[in-house]
Amino acid sequence: MEILKSIQEVKQYVQKIKKEGNTVGLVPTMGYFHEGHLELMRRARAKGHQVLVTLFVNPAQFGPNEDFDTYPRDFERDFKLAREVGVSAIFVPAMEEIYPEGYNTYVKVEGMSEVMCGYYRPNFFRGVATVVLKLFNITTPDEAFFGQKDGQQAIIVKKMVKDLNLDIPIEVVPTVREEDGLAMSSRNVYLNPKERQAASIINKSLKLIEEMVHKGERNAGRLIEAFKNNINTEPLAQLQYVEIRYTSNLQPVEELNDEAMMATAVIIGSARLIDNIVLKI
Repeated sequence: MEILKSIQEVKQYVQKIKKEGNTVGLVPTMGYFHEGHLELMRRARAKGHQVLVTLFVNPAQFGPNEDFDTYPRDFERDFKLAREVGVSAIFVPAMEEIYPEGYNTYVKVEGMSEVMCGYYRPNFFRGVATVVLKLFNITTPDEAFFGQKDGQQAIIVKKMVKDLNLDIPIEVVPTVREEDGLAMSSRNVYLNPKERQAASIINKSLKLIEEMVHKGERNAGRLIEAFKNNINTEPLAQLQYVEIRYTSNLQPVEELNDEAMMATAVIIGSARLIDNIVLKI
């Protein structure tokens, strides 16, 4: 596995492997790998790509009072895990490589970036879209892989790709979960044992909604109310939001008549945990 630190190194690497007749499968990450990240890498490899992982904790998607400085980092551990799943190269740029002095260009997907997580983290999706577009331009992948756990992010990236005429297929890989259903996340390390146990209420509440839809409930208001009531049975869980929106355009749902996503953010201790389920009719 090659460790690349400059944009020039990445471009030379990609040029070389494409010249050899290989394709590039890109997995953009902020590091501190867990099984969710590794599953994206495995999926890319299973599709025959040379897997190129980017590891960059992107300051543009953190707010002033968020956890940029304390976000978990362990590069040596990440390199070891990436090697074990067959990653071909990993790009670990310094901050100034991505945002050199005087950098002043940003990308925003209007209408999708201000809702749900974007309402509570106003610059988050601008930061995501900007860094993802930069990474696409640097790595010129044949396909890119994102996780369903970050469902709103995946929808926004797909919209950006469509609107900017980027010829990059996006594969969204199902959420990888712990045994009790908690979505795997780098931020799970913030939870103490009691909080970690409490966090299982998120998936239990989503499963309840899935079952209600399966039994014929179509009214979004009733589904949201049932979710809230179930979350509120856990004293340590503070619901930030829960919404149901169409996966095609992130417009709010009143009555389910097409594929939609119930997405939520729940604060437990110092951790803000996000999760979602896709509701298929």
